[in-house]
Amino acid sequence: MRVSAPGPAVHDARQLALKIDVDTLRGTLEGVPRLVALLQRLRAGATFYFSVGPDHTGRALKRVFRSGFLGKVRRTSVLEHYGWKTLLYGVLLPGPQIGRRAVAEMRAVRDAGFEVGLHSYDHVRWQDGVTNANEGWTRAELEKGINAFTRIFGEPPQSHAAAGWQVNPHVLRLESYYGFRYASDTRGLRPFVPSMQDVRGTCAQFPTTLPTLDELLGVDGQTADDAVRALLHMTRARASRSHVFTLHAELEGQRFATQFERLLNGWRSQGIELVAMRDLFERQAASPLPRHVIELHNIAGRSGTLAVQGRAATEVRAS
Repeated sequence: MRVSAPGPAVHDARQLALKIDVDTLRGTLEGVPRLVALLQRLRAGATFYFSVGPDHTGRALKRVFRSGFLGKVRRTSVLEHYGWKTLLYGVLLPGPQIGRRAVAEMRAVRDAGFEVGLHSYDHVRWQDGVTNANEGWTRAELEKGINAFTRIFGEPPQSHAAAGWQVNPHVLRLESYYGFRYASDTRGLRPFVPSMQDVRGTCAQFPTTLPTLDELLGVDGQTADDAVRALLHMTRARASRSHVFTLHAELEGQRFATQFERLLNGWRSQGIELVAMRDLFERQAASPLPRHVIELHNIAGRSGTLAVQGRAATEVRAS
């Protein structure tokens, strides 16, 4: 049974898709079940994007030399969110296979009626390596993720959300080749069909449109409660738009669960329908989408560059 917000469907209702990135074994085992229970209680839809290969979170510490990384570590209390054991995976401890250790927890999400999609095979390897990778590397990583996902759920993923909002032109071509219905690999303002360098993709992009909670946390002294108020202000001010909000099982599913529940209730009080990514796609599928170029830009509160919806090109129809 599909999970969606309560009440009759209203064609003109604003929708906000909850995109849940699951990066680690701990997030899968602990954060995901808590989020499922909360969403079921509030009768809210969501899409869970799973990392299905090894948890090599500790290898992310090499980003210490990347601009903005140390600031984010200080602001978001990385140790509290992930724990020492997770931060040692892939460095001093072998990286556990999430797709083998947490099969039951992943299938329980699907069985509860929530949409599931592919986030990554090896989250850190993809996030740190894909931007400058060749076609062979990109294909191999994506295939490993698709194969592991298929082994877990019995069918291939229908949508993809690239780890760390990191892509290269080969990703656009491969998403079409492997039959993804849509993807959410980027940051932006509205759905679009992507181009990057000389590749014109055909798989529609539904970008993250709002800042994440951890991007707001600690900026100018903002607490998690301040971040909730800021997000509610943004959706109130942009009253005519639908949105995609990315959250993390390791954050909103654990330490910030209380603030996340407050955020969901705030959005519902604004008359926003909380849905899965597939609901945005199905609503948009018959309408033409603009083509935009994917560019790499910095995003406030996050280290490094991300894939961002750039300038518009010709208009095409989603398929």
